[in-house]
This record gives sequence, structure tokens and C-alpha cells, in this order.
Amino acid sequence: MSKDPIVQFVIDKYTKRSDVGIAKYGTTLQENNTDDFINHAIEEAMDLTLYLMKIKEILKSKGYDRIEDIPGLSS
Repeated sequence: MSKDPIVQFVIDKYTKRSDVGIAKYGTTLQENNTDDFINHAIEEAMDLTLYLMKIKEILKSKGYDRIEDIPGLSS
């Protein structure tokens, strides 16, 4: 069975993201036991919601109410 290219794409993105974090903070997530991970996760989830709402607003302003309405994205 061949690998799912979407899964591999996400794995590669996570690996690159980890490299950025290690370069920025000088530690791995495994080694870091000092951050408030619950609050970080809540803040990131809130940011994600805001980004998604912004994308939805942009799409709606262009007349797209559903993702299926966007040309070239329908299967």
C-alpha cells in the first residue's frame, strides 16, 4: 500500500515546524517542561478560529457560501 501524500505532506510540515521551534527556543518539546501548554493550546485554538472566520469572510465576500462553490475545488 502506498503512502497517503496528504499525510506525508502534513508530517513534513510538522518536522519543519519542529525544526523552527528548536532553532527559536533552543529545546525540543520533549525536553521543555516549563511552558504552560494548556494556555498555549487555548490561545492557538482561539487564533485558529479567528483565522478560519477571516477566510470565511473573504470567501463570502467573493460570493462563495460553501467550499464546494469555489471553482476548481469541487471533486
